[in-house]
Amino acid sequence: MDFTMTWNGPVAVATWNDGENRINVDSLAAFNGILDEVAATSGPRALVLTGAGKFFSNGLDLDRFANNQAEFSDTFQGLQRLMGRLVVFPCYTIAAINGHAFAGGAMIASAFDWRIMRADRGFWCLNEVDIGIPVTDEMYAGVIAHLPQPTVAEALLTGRRFAGDEALAAGVATELASEEDLLTAAVERGALVADKDPKVFSIHKKHLYGELARRCGYDG
Repeated sequence: MDFTMTWNGPVAVATWNDGENRINVDSLAAFNGILDEVAATSGPRALVLTGAGKFFSNGLDLDRFANNQAEFSDTFQGLQRLMGRLVVFPCYTIAAINGHAFAGGAMIASAFDWRIMRADRGFWCLNEVDIGIPVTDEMYAGVIAHLPQPTVAEALLTGRRFAGDEALAAGVATELASEEDLLTAAVERGALVADKDPKVFSIHKKHLYGELARRCGYDG
């Protein structure tokens, strides 16, 4: 299975563990299943997503789609809806970016409320301008929810790779940590806000990001 999940107190820790953690209909279904489980949990809660090894996510599973245009389209639509779901997800979300986050993987990371990158390794990069796949209006809406517009412009127009210090300065990352401290820092951040009133929290997220979520194709 692509994802495993454990609970650390009130914090759900989901680990994407499939090599480069490519995005396809199967990985999207598995991740949405985890979101379903967390959303159905009563009481204090927060969500951390991390990867295993070198990659947080290396983007769309393009090799898998080479001879399957229908699956490519389904995955594209599913990624857009996932980003919309994440920006209004009814608990605090933290991306513990353990390694490279490229293209669709960078988009997923950007949809989290708090984004902790390794200080010593890994790039965040929207490289669609280099691979010839344009970012859609829906994807742009998900990326811009948390990231400064000048940073998004730099990323989209140049394909720049942001390392830890650069990502923090540009607002891509909200915190840096060592490899050893990354997951601990993410769980501690989640625990700080896990006990906020879930109904109020959900309403406030919809105030902040509801229109962007709808632009992503998500109206849950």
